[in-house]
Amino acid sequence: MTELKLRLKEGSTDKIVKVHQDVFTIGRLPECDLYLPFGGISRYHARLVKKSDDVWIIEDLGSKNGTHVNDTMITGPQEFHHGDVIWLGNVSLLVILNDHSPQAPKLFGDGEQRTILRNVKQLQQSWIEAEGKEGSDSNKDKTIARLKDLVDIAKNLSAAASIEEIFSQVQKVVFRYLNSIDRLALLIDVKGCSKLELMSAGVRVTSSEKNLSADGSWVSRSICQKVFEEKIAIQIADAQSDERFASEYSILINDIRSAMAVPLWDENKVVGVLYADAHLSSYHWEEEGEQELSFFSALANIVASSVQRWLLAEKLKNEEVIRQRLERYHSPAVVQQLIEVGALPDGRLPPQESEISILFADIVGFTAISERMTPTQIAEMLNHLFEEMLQEVFAYGGTLDKYIGDCIMAFFGAPEQQPDHAERAVAAAQGMLIRLEHLNANNFWQEPLQLRIAINSGKAVVGDVGSSQRVEYTALGATINLASRLESICPPGECVVSEATYQLLNSNSAFYEMGEYRFKGIDRLVKVYQTKMHQP
Repeated sequence: MTELKLRLKEGSTDKIVKVHQDVFTIGRLPECDLYLPFGGISRYHARLVKKSDDVWIIEDLGSKNGTHVNDTMITGPQEFHHGDVIWLGNVSLLVILNDHSPQAPKLFGDGEQRTILRNVKQLQQSWIEAEGKEGSDSNKDKTIARLKDLVDIAKNLSAAASIEEIFSQVQKVVFRYLNSIDRLALLIDVKGCSKLELMSAGVRVTSSEKNLSADGSWVSRSICQKVFEEKIAIQIADAQSDERFASEYSILINDIRSAMAVPLWDENKVVGVLYADAHLSSYHWEEEGEQELSFFSALANIVASSVQRWLLAEKLKNEEVIRQRLERYHSPAVVQQLIEVGALPDGRLPPQESEISILFADIVGFTAISERMTPTQIAEMLNHLFEEMLQEVFAYGGTLDKYIGDCIMAFFGAPEQQPDHAERAVAAAQGMLIRLEHLNANNFWQEPLQLRIAINSGKAVVGDVGSSQRVEYTALGATINLASRLESICPPGECVVSEATYQLLNSNSAFYEMGEYRFKGIDRLVKVYQTKMHQP
């Protein structure tokens, strides 16, 4: 007797509906057998009619949006089959037809025996022992051939530089010896967060499978996740008869019958899963199933080492890219710390609110100076000066935000928290002024240069901001705006700080109060303090 079920998917809704009667109505009214109170569904939308034990048809009942079977709108009674998708508006119903006839062929006897779950380490040893005990010369030859291939693939994989090369080697061996397999996929936990990503997939050339989905929709994620988390090997002779997997969407929609999955286990760490499936139930697995699963597992163990090497190479490559980018903003010591603590998801620093001290430093009279210089000379002067000043910023654990013309914008307190960010900013400012005095004394440039430096402290949003084409690590907020305004009242060769910064300093004897000022865009008086280097 054939049982009809419908798997309902609408937004986040996902449930199994059993069809018990021979005429089954679907619509938006509560009296329908399947009540769907969703937009696009008519009051009486469609009905299912049982014509014989294993034949069902669907009829549209004059609905506004029509009824589709797969991609075709029906214009009259339409027969449907297992795996078809019925669309009513935006609601989809996956057809599940389970044959419980007593004449249905059995593969392994009872349901539990249709699926093999084995400890991976035991499988690797049992395969060799089981093959070795076979008395047949053909079986011994088969074992020797397989062992030779495992040795060869181990040699080839050691030289593989990409995941595509690794998969290509594995695919050749799998399709050569496991005749029941139609498709093969390699999934890897690339980011080390227990989330498997499909890396490569292949289909047997002689397979009837025409379209191999690039998105991996045909891979059973629940089987792979179970293998990955529990460190077991799974072989399912008839997935649609095993209650643990029979209702999974990928198995149903792709009509998967048999499947095999083993973990890529490198020592004590699982780095991925090797997955294979077929459309036909594997009857021969009743005799050879465990041996094939053992071989598949032994192969995966070799692959795991290559995948682990590839992951390490990718990690080093990504870290180098991250390091080169971040060293534009941070001192080498800070960059190393960020990489070691893993604070860089996808190589980016997400924006977050931080307590910081922001520093602006620009050249006094730059416009007049640049009038007397060629563009090449201006660039040369700025490059030399910025290189010297940045050493003071980095020496106190500061972060370069950007260069704005002749201005240096830097901050302290992010990305790593620094409770003494105000002290660091002031020390860096004093170091910049002293360093510039020494440079001028040694005729650093054609004429002496001076800086104005302003510092403000407070909350700001700090992180990577921009588009997919260009990203900048920067600080945003009112704290930054005030620091920029403060610079306009700073005397040449001095440093000024806001009251917020002044209050955070452990020793503020190096500053005296200049007075209260009003700045554009700020609706309050701001008390400002100046260094005593040239106190009037």
